[in-house]
Amino acid sequence: MANAERGGLAGSPRTVSRIGMALGALWLLAAVLAVRQAAAVLRLPPERRLTDLERWIGDNGVLHVRGSLYDKDSFTGTPFAGLVLKPLTRAAEQSLGIAFTFGTLLLVVALALVAARALPGPVSRRTALLAAPVAISLTVLSLPVRNTFTLGQTSILPVLLVLLGCCLPRAAQGTGRTTGILVGLAAALQPVVLLFAPLLWFTGRRRAALTTGATFLACSVLAWATMPDDSWTYWVHHIAGAGLGQAPDGLANQSLHGLLLRIGLRGPVELVLYALLAAGVAALGLRRAVSYAKDGQALLAIAITGCVAVAVSPTAWQHQQLWILLAVVGRVGKRRADRLVWPVLVVLVMTLTSTALMPHNRVQGPIADHAPLLAALIAACAVPFLRRTSPLWEKPLPTPVSEPRPGRFSWVPLLRFWKRPLSRPNVLLELMLIRAGYWLYSFIRSEVPDERTLAESHGRQILDAEQFLHIDIEHGFNQFVAGTGWLTDSMNYYYGTFHFLVPVSLLVYLYLRRPGTYRWARTALSLATLMALIGFWAYPLAPPRLMPGLGYVDTANGPQDLENPDFGALTELSNQYAAMPSLHIGWSLWCGVVIAVIAPKLWMKVLGLLYPLLTFSVIIGTANHYVLDAVGGALVVTAGFVIQYALCGPGRMEGAAPAERPRNDDTERREPAEVVG
Repeated sequence: MANAERGGLAGSPRTVSRIGMALGALWLLAAVLAVRQAAAVLRLPPERRLTDLERWIGDNGVLHVRGSLYDKDSFTGTPFAGLVLKPLTRAAEQSLGIAFTFGTLLLVVALALVAARALPGPVSRRTALLAAPVAISLTVLSLPVRNTFTLGQTSILPVLLVLLGCCLPRAAQGTGRTTGILVGLAAALQPVVLLFAPLLWFTGRRRAALTTGATFLACSVLAWATMPDDSWTYWVHHIAGAGLGQAPDGLANQSLHGLLLRIGLRGPVELVLYALLAAGVAALGLRRAVSYAKDGQALLAIAITGCVAVAVSPTAWQHQQLWILLAVVGRVGKRRADRLVWPVLVVLVMTLTSTALMPHNRVQGPIADHAPLLAALIAACAVPFLRRTSPLWEKPLPTPVSEPRPGRFSWVPLLRFWKRPLSRPNVLLELMLIRAGYWLYSFIRSEVPDERTLAESHGRQILDAEQFLHIDIEHGFNQFVAGTGWLTDSMNYYYGTFHFLVPVSLLVYLYLRRPGTYRWARTALSLATLMALIGFWAYPLAPPRLMPGLGYVDTANGPQDLENPDFGALTELSNQYAAMPSLHIGWSLWCGVVIAVIAPKLWMKVLGLLYPLLTFSVIIGTANHYVLDAVGGALVVTAGFVIQYALCGPGRMEGAAPAERPRNDDTERREPAEVVG
């Protein structure tokens, strides 16, 4: 009952109803994601489905080869793995991968459920209920699991065996035999899992550690007796499989060995440096894992040890990096506002590709390319995870909040959906969410239906509507701009530069100087952009410069070959039919409103409101948008501010965050000043 009360389930019926709705929605999402992942594999043609599994069960697969498993270097597993999985060949062939796919799905669900049950306590009843569907969703979405599904790999098994052996109460609290057997079997399938034996030893579970080693040795000896040549090839010639499969210096190998090879080190120098780095990471990481295991955080200890395994293994392919996702359970940060930074970082690294994480330039590209390795290293060696004995474990420093107040427009209904934070949000979390949001924005723009006929028909609809309203000014103004050289150059530069520069600069200023206003403005901008993405998808529209036969001049890219489906320099970068609504107008209007609200001088407010008008003239003069596109952009921004107002109430606040103000008896008793906007 105490847990239920702490979790909020013994509160008002309204609270119970909210939790029930959230739980139902999360389970529905988990089910949809799981089914979608299985369908994505089974929808592929047989020759493209489970490509790694085909290496096992195909006509020329390694399980049909009478000679060595490693003749073609396509099989990278241990001899014991080949021995165990050979009997499954006929069943896999007969089911064409269907049973294998659904079997993998069941393993993923089982892994997520075990991890959800192993969360370090005390855990509220609400968290315990929500943990399972969240764990399933994150696991299914992760790149290692998606890669495992697509290739038909078996790398889920070692992780699941370790979790079953170390986290299930019956196994963990018994004599240690069950734990040792399960972890030993996992090590027989993936030798780097032997790193869990020292973890068991130094946490006082010596029988389990000895059983792990004995089980691993027994499985390897059995495979050696059955397949001596293959065992010699794997354990001696390739030194535990190093060099099998893909080239170890490829980006797919996210280990220290792969990193050193990619920076150009070879031979004895690379091997010595790799050995020293691996020994250092293993010593430091295992020491931290033992410490957190003794603190009662078994799942975090497993995650840290798994991250060590990813870093020190000669090869750590994507389907072997699931250990990193388990590190999401670690709690980091003294403030409640900082608690989401580490989980969000891990989820982004484990679910997004390198191009989605960061722009691929000279500085950020290498960081994005090695994001899994960097995440594994900092999880194993650097992140200061909280201990359960810390007073901040259950009670982090709270975020100052304020209840929504009635606004000046009393006739507008306020939902008061959540309380308004008054402090400055965590900058790393904001940057990660902005990057993820921009990737989503770019992805949806690129996925907008780009059927030329449909987009051009919508363009004719817009022109007909403007002619009816007598606002079709695009062609005449575009011809005037195209015939004036200095005006053409100025507008082209403005169009390509200020669209991002001004909103980003304004957000930075608000974050540093007006944190309360920052949250208000940022939320409205995010809502407006989301609604614009829906518009892009629902109404693909060819801008004036891509309408054939109408005489519009593309001032930035020159004449377009409209008979070529790949016309235009920009078509390689983004979908050019995402024109309605105009986010150039939307974002500039958002800037104008925010500047008009916060600027102390009248002339500053006027300049702020002139900015969207100047942007309007640029998008029309360069033939990138119609007048009605601008109307659409203004509507989504207005809707963004209205929704933000309805959810949170008046949200604009002046001055610094409460924690940054001088404290005295009066200010502690009064709520921070607020200017209704």
